[in-house]
Amino acid sequence: MSALTIVIILALVSTIVVLFTGLGSMGRGGEFDEKHGTQFMFARVVLQGLTLLLLFIALYLANT
Repeated sequence: MSALTIVIILALVSTIVVLFTGLGSMGRGGEFDEKHGTQFMFARVVLQGLTLLLLFIALYLANT
């Protein structure tokens, strides 16, 4: 397993953890969600973008 594959898997797992943490926060509501809900969803979008970028890089490297 290459280093790029490991980084992609870590990015995927990080995205899933942040997604479910944000969803749990939104589900409970309250002061914590008001402070951090937007931050969790922003982090999710950034991690998704990073994961896609890494996947595209891996595809590019596989075809060269």
